[in-house]
Amino acid sequence: MRQTRVAVVGSANMDLVGTAPALPRPGETVLGSEFVMLPGGKGANQAIAAVRAGASCVFLGAIGSDAFGVTLRARITAAGVDTSQLRVVYGASGVALVLVGAAGENAILVSPGANGAFTGLTPAELAAVREADVLVAQLEVPVETVTEAAVTARAAGTRVVLNAAPARPVPAELLAAVDLLVVNESEAYALTGRGPDEPTALLELVPRAVVTLGGNGAWYVDRAGGATHVPAVRVDVVDSTAAGDAFTAALAVAWGEGRELLDAVRWAAAAGAACVRRLGASVALPHRAEIDELYARPS
Repeated sequence: MRQTRVAVVGSANMDLVGTAPALPRPGETVLGSEFVMLPGGKGANQAIAAVRAGASCVFLGAIGSDAFGVTLRARITAAGVDTSQLRVVYGASGVALVLVGAAGENAILVSPGANGAFTGLTPAELAAVREADVLVAQLEVPVETVTEAAVTARAAGTRVVLNAAPARPVPAELLAAVDLLVVNESEAYALTGRGPDEPTALLELVPRAVVTLGGNGAWYVDRAGGATHVPAVRVDVVDSTAAGDAFTAALAVAWGEGRELLDAVRWAAAAGAACVRRLGASVALPHRAEIDELYARPS
């Protein structure tokens, strides 16, 4: 099987992660139990997850000129991601403050920093997109940048996987270039105005889509076969922060390897389940053997 070549266009943040018995309410101070500082951001997470799932991956994004930027580049590179195109922008890197409760639920505040300055793709960055089998993008960087990458990919025959997160308006030009859309329930509602029981509404926008439902699995929909529910893999949840990123990356890798998309969704569900068993996004992102082990479990 030929190794899938993935290009990720997206964000890189330093994640400051704290755990506590319960998430604080407005105005409340809660005594925490653990703290870790890890590379994150949906772009960096998905790039690392793609490599661990078995792909080669080039990451296109921006870090700041601060100490966090130095650490981000070093750790993303150490994970096996090609960071030769990763820009350095004068000023602060992106930072995410992540609070995780005892049941694995989380609350996240993101300060975009350098991610907001990632605009106007260079010829080398566009070449990296054209040379990939699959482009993976999210919406934590300027949407104009994502659109430019997606349109370039579509013209070159590179498959486009858009994880439309966080929820925000998506221009028609970007949607027209998307081969596969990945959203959660709230993001699907933001795009269609309809609930999770109507996943086929997304087919008015894109030819195929996946709606992730957390512990309830996922819907896969396409214009040829309608909607199919894929159950979740049951595991003990420690931290759900990067489960969606593990899912999206594994889905892109499996599709690039030639799996049927429904089977790719099932493999991605195993990746998401493997991810929630550990604390910290980049630490929790699963390796291929872990995904295969959960995928092989009897349903």
